[in-house]
Amino acid sequence: MDGKGRNLDNIFFERLWRTLKYECVYLHAWETGSQARTGVRNWMEFYNHRRPHKAL
Repeated sequence: MDGKGRNLDNIFFERLWRTLKYECVYLHAWETGSQARTGVRNWMEFYNHRRPHKAL
């Protein structure tokens, strides 16, 4: 931690990783790393462009 309040900056990334794990990674059993990469890439595209967010 570099300074006061630095741990609060990580909350956005922690929430993103938690959502990624529960909505994508834990639901699939990929055989190879390339399948996992493609699955996560597809989920990120869905998350950023098509998934409805509460703030919107």
